[in-house]
Amino acid sequence: MPDPTWPFYAAALLGYLLGSIPFGLVLARMAGYGDIRKIGSGNIGATNVLRTGNRPLALATLLLDSAKGAIAVLIAAQFGPTTAVLAGGAAMVGHVFPVWLGFKGGKGVATALGTLLAIAPAVGALACLTWLVVALIFRISSLAALVAIVAAPAYAYLLSGFPVAGAYWADPQRAGLAAFIAILVVIRHHANIRRLLRGEEPRIGKAKPPAGA
Repeated sequence: MPDPTWPFYAAALLGYLLGSIPFGLVLARMAGYGDIRKIGSGNIGATNVLRTGNRPLALATLLLDSAKGAIAVLIAAQFGPTTAVLAGGAAMVGHVFPVWLGFKGGKGVATALGTLLAIAPAVGALACLTWLVVALIFRISSLAALVAIVAAPAYAYLLSGFPVAGAYWADPQRAGLAAFIAILVVIRHHANIRRLLRGEEPRIGKAKPPAGA
C-alpha cells in the first residue's frame, strides 16, 4: 500500500528546493557583477541587487524570488490545501536558510509576498497594498516590509469568515502560515529593527545602508 504521507514529504522537499534557489546571486554573476554577497549589504535579495545600479536585474530578482514561493504553493496545491501550506512554509525556509549558501540566505520579503499571493490571494494583495502605503508615507523599505508581513496573519484571520464563490479567502492553516512567515521575516530583519529604533534606517532613494541591511 502506498504511503499516504508521501505528498507531505514531497511538498516540503519541493518547497525547500525551489525556495533555496539564490536568484539574486545567480543573476548578478551572469550579469558580470560577481558575488552579490560582496556588494552593499551582502544580501542576496532584490534590494541589494539594486545597489549594482541595474534596475532590470533587481526587478528580475524580485519577480523570481516571488515566483518561487508561488510556484511551490501552486504545484503542491494539486494534492490539497495542507500540502500547499507546507510547501509555502518550506519555500520560505529555503530562501532564508539555503543549504547551498551555508544556510545564509535572503530576508524573505519577496518570497513571502509571492507565497501569500498564491496561498491566499486576498491576504497577499492586502499585504502588498500595505507595503505600498507604508513605503509611500515613511519612505523606509524595511519598515514597509515589516508592517506588511506582520499584518498578513491578521488579514488572514479576519478574512477567514468571508466566503467568496463557495470558498473562504483564508483559513486557520493559511493564517498559521502567514504567522510563520512573519516570524522568519522579523528574525531576518533584526539589524533593520535596531536601526529603526535608533532612527538610523535610511529612506528610499537616499542614504546607502550599512553592511547587514
